[in-house]
Amino acid sequence: QVQLAESGGGSVQAGDSLTLSCAATGSTVRYTMAWFRQAPGKERIFVGGISWDGNGPNYADSLSGRFEISRDNNKETLVLQMNNLKPEDTAVYYCAGRTGRTPSPQTYDYRYWGQGTQVTVSS
Repeated sequence: QVQLAESGGGSVQAGDSLTLSCAATGSTVRYTMAWFRQAPGKERIFVGGISWDGNGPNYADSLSGRFEISRDNNKETLVLQMNNLKPEDTAVYYCAGRTGRTPSPQTYDYRYWGQGTQVTVSS
Protein backbone atom coordinates (compact mmCIF):
# COMPACT_ATOMS: atom_id res chain seq x y z
CA GLN A 1 0.00 0.00 0.00
CA VAL A 2 1.37 3.36 -1.04
CA GLN A 3 0.92 6.39 1.17
CA LEU A 4 1.84 9.92 0.13
CA ALA A 5 2.47 12.91 2.38
CA GLU A 6 3.04 16.45 1.14
CA SER A 7 4.99 19.09 3.02
CA GLY A 8 6.42 22.53 2.45
CA GLY A 9 3.30 24.60 2.01
CA GLY A 10 2.89 28.00 3.58
CA SER A 11 2.10 31.66 3.12
CA VAL A 12 4.35 33.71 0.85
CA GLN A 13 4.39 36.98 -1.04
CA ALA A 14 3.93 37.30 -4.79
CA GLY A 15 7.24 36.75 -6.54
CA ASP A 16 8.57 34.39 -3.87
CA SER A 17 9.60 30.78 -4.39
CA LEU A 18 8.44 27.71 -2.52
CA THR A 19 9.42 24.06 -2.62
CA LEU A 20 6.91 21.32 -1.93
CA SER A 21 7.90 17.74 -1.19
CA CYS A 22 5.95 14.54 -1.32
CA ALA A 23 7.27 11.60 0.66
CA ALA A 24 6.09 8.14 -0.24
CA THR A 25 5.89 5.04 1.88
CA GLY A 26 5.64 1.82 0.00
CA SER A 27 7.45 1.47 -3.24
CA THR A 28 6.64 4.12 -5.81
CA VAL A 29 9.69 3.48 -7.95
CA ARG A 30 7.54 2.21 -10.82
CA TYR A 31 4.80 4.78 -10.42
CA THR A 32 4.25 7.87 -12.45
CA MET A 33 3.87 10.79 -10.06
CA ALA A 34 2.15 14.12 -10.42
CA TRP A 35 1.15 17.30 -8.69
CA PHE A 36 -2.36 18.70 -8.76
CA ARG A 37 -3.82 21.76 -7.12
CA GLN A 38 -7.25 22.84 -6.04
CA ALA A 39 -8.23 26.44 -5.43
CA PRO A 40 -11.23 27.27 -3.26
CA GLY A 41 -14.46 26.50 -5.05
CA LYS A 42 -12.68 25.09 -8.10
CA GLU A 43 -11.86 21.69 -9.49
CA ARG A 44 -8.62 19.90 -8.84
CA ILE A 45 -6.35 20.49 -11.81
CA PHE A 46 -3.12 19.07 -13.12
CA VAL A 47 0.09 20.97 -12.39
CA GLY A 48 2.59 18.54 -13.85
CA GLY A 49 3.88 15.01 -13.70
CA ILE A 50 6.93 12.84 -14.17
CA SER A 51 7.25 9.23 -15.21
CA TRP A 52 8.80 6.59 -13.00
CA ASP A 53 12.07 6.73 -14.90
CA GLY A 54 12.24 10.51 -14.84
CA ASN A 55 11.14 11.03 -18.41
CA GLY A 56 9.35 14.27 -19.01
CA PRO A 57 8.31 15.95 -16.87
CA ASN A 58 5.36 17.67 -18.44
CA TYR A 59 3.41 20.61 -17.12
CA ALA A 60 0.13 22.42 -17.48
CA ASP A 61 0.49 25.02 -20.20
CA SER A 62 -0.61 27.85 -17.93
CA LEU A 63 2.44 27.58 -15.68
CA SER A 64 4.71 29.17 -18.24
CA GLY A 65 7.89 27.56 -16.97
CA ARG A 66 7.58 28.80 -13.40
CA PHE A 67 7.26 25.32 -11.89
CA GLU A 68 9.68 22.41 -11.96
CA ILE A 69 9.06 18.80 -10.94
CA SER A 70 11.73 16.31 -9.99
CA ARG A 71 11.88 12.99 -8.20
CA ASP A 72 14.42 11.00 -6.26
CA ASN A 73 13.54 7.32 -6.47
CA ASN A 74 16.15 6.36 -3.90
CA LYS A 75 14.50 8.63 -1.35
CA GLU A 76 11.00 8.05 -2.75
CA THR A 77 10.45 11.77 -2.85
CA LEU A 78 8.69 13.97 -5.37
CA VAL A 79 9.51 17.67 -5.43
CA LEU A 80 7.69 20.68 -6.85
CA GLN A 81 9.80 23.81 -7.13
CA MET A 82 7.60 26.88 -7.61
CA ASN A 83 9.09 30.20 -8.65
CA ASN A 84 7.71 33.69 -9.12
CA LEU A 85 4.54 32.74 -7.33
CA LYS A 86 1.35 34.62 -8.04
CA PRO A 87 -1.84 35.06 -6.01
CA GLU A 88 -3.64 32.81 -8.49
CA ASP A 89 -1.30 29.99 -7.44
CA THR A 90 -3.08 29.91 -4.09
CA ALA A 91 -4.47 26.42 -3.66
CA VAL A 92 -4.12 23.15 -1.86
CA TYR A 93 -1.42 21.15 -3.63
CA TYR A 94 -1.67 17.38 -3.86
CA CYS A 95 0.73 14.74 -5.01
CA ALA A 96 -0.62 11.67 -6.71
CA GLY A 97 0.65 8.37 -8.05
CA ARG A 98 -0.47 6.04 -10.79
CA THR A 99 0.72 2.99 -12.62
CA GLY A 100 1.42 3.59 -16.25
CA ARG A 101 4.39 5.16 -17.89
CA THR A 102 3.26 8.69 -18.60
CA PRO A 103 1.60 11.38 -16.52
CA SER A 104 -2.07 11.98 -17.07
CA PRO A 105 -3.83 15.29 -16.48
CA GLN A 106 -6.94 13.48 -15.25
CA THR A 107 -7.51 12.98 -11.55
CA TYR A 108 -9.35 9.72 -12.12
CA ASP A 109 -6.20 8.14 -13.54
CA TYR A 110 -4.42 8.34 -10.19
CA ARG A 111 -4.91 5.72 -7.54
CA TYR A 112 -2.90 7.24 -4.70
CA TRP A 113 -3.26 10.71 -3.22
CA GLY A 114 -1.75 12.68 -0.41
CA GLN A 115 -3.75 14.84 1.98
CA GLY A 116 -2.56 18.06 0.42
CA THR A 117 -0.61 21.08 1.59
CA GLN A 118 -1.88 24.65 1.53
CA VAL A 119 -0.05 27.32 -0.45
CA THR A 120 -1.21 30.90 -0.03
CA VAL A 121 0.28 33.70 -2.11
CA SER A 122 -0.54 37.27 -1.20
CA SER A 123 -0.04 40.29 -3.41
